[in-house]
Amino acid sequence: MYPHRLTRLLVLAAFLIVSAGCASKGRPLMPTPLIYQSAGAPALFTEPASGPTSVDLLYLTDRGPPTADEDPSLKYGESRGHRIAFGSAKVLLEPDRGWKALETQSRLGKRTEPITMELGRVHELGAFPKEPYDVELLPTGNIIRAPAVEASHDRATAQLEAEIDRRLAETPTREIVLYIHGFNETFASAAYTAAELCHFLGREHLCAFFTWPASHTGNFLISYTTTTESATYAVPHLTKMIRLLASRPGVERVHVLAHSRGTAVALDALYQLIVETVASHRDPVDALHLGEIMLFSPDVDLDIAAQRVTTYLSDPALITAWPEDRLPRAIHGHLTIYTSPNDRALSISRVLFRSRDRLGQISADDLPLEGQKFLAKLGKTDVITYEGKRTDPFGHSYFTSNPEVSSDLIERIRYRKRLGEPGRELIKTGPVTWEFPTGAARSSLVEPAD
Repeated sequence: MYPHRLTRLLVLAAFLIVSAGCASKGRPLMPTPLIYQSAGAPALFTEPASGPTSVDLLYLTDRGPPTADEDPSLKYGESRGHRIAFGSAKVLLEPDRGWKALETQSRLGKRTEPITMELGRVHELGAFPKEPYDVELLPTGNIIRAPAVEASHDRATAQLEAEIDRRLAETPTREIVLYIHGFNETFASAAYTAAELCHFLGREHLCAFFTWPASHTGNFLISYTTTTESATYAVPHLTKMIRLLASRPGVERVHVLAHSRGTAVALDALYQLIVETVASHRDPVDALHLGEIMLFSPDVDLDIAAQRVTTYLSDPALITAWPEDRLPRAIHGHLTIYTSPNDRALSISRVLFRSRDRLGQISADDLPLEGQKFLAKLGKTDVITYEGKRTDPFGHSYFTSNPEVSSDLIERIRYRKRLGEPGRELIKTGPVTWEFPTGAARSSLVEPAD
């Protein structure tokens, strides 16, 4: 890495830090996904809408209060909260001219009136006890959790379960979409992304986001190091929350969507959940109800990601007394990984981690054929590469900024389309690799994926 190139990357990183600091002041709604732009496109909303057009999200967070470098009016900042809180976050779509006008603008490739997202009321409904939970030493020498703390935990659990049940009762699909953000994000910017995804998924799901104490202020190198360790800090909390979401009666699917460094949090949490479920002789596909797992621009080392996905297969001592002559099944849907060699944000990460391969920058040529064939046998992994022009400054948020990519994820989650089917006419480049078509190749079709 030449010094001048490193300097250029750090300047870009500084810009990334500064731009995220303004996220709480509002942000334009993402461009309309291609699926909704044509005259014969499916309806954005399948039921008559009523009430306010704002998006009401369930939030789960281990963030603490704002630091001295942050806006003091914020409810949550980049500090570590040492507890899990939850509540309702409303994202306003301004100007609010009613549902008909909103749907019209939401279906235009070029909007005639801008739509801006603003963070509305953030209402904390409850919180789990401060960690670590207090304990008591019994006369016998045994240690137990303090009864008062356990009672507080049970109250918080009941409050969160009641809120999940209330929202599920109003959800046509009985499915949960959980979004996990990456580095350089505030509570507000995480809410905005979760809200626009929810909006363009037709508001048919219970929409939630897990927001962790990612750093977004100060010196970039220190900020990124802090964020990396905060991501590790957040893993047990996300694990606990996915377990709770999946355990509610009536939940049919839990879709996990993660971006950038949030993919490391998601992969570690899912790995832990699958291992603990298998170790208790339960099939993860039945116990966790995991649907689609989508990783956007994953800021994870390629080898570590592969290990998280396949490690439980390589530990026979973990899978004992299994009821059938087969390995456990992990998810109902697919693990879909979106990558882009033109992702400049991951170029910075690559330098800082001294990592040869960041998962979010790979293409089909970077995945050994032997590894692809192994994943193809599992039948649940798709790696999709986007090599088109950048639609955001760093080419790191194309899953929302690029209408073609956002359309693909909607086709999969909302309409269960397989790769190669109409609406997902991507080009197959290997046993598990695909790419978005460009030019004349755009009209090519391939056989649907298994």
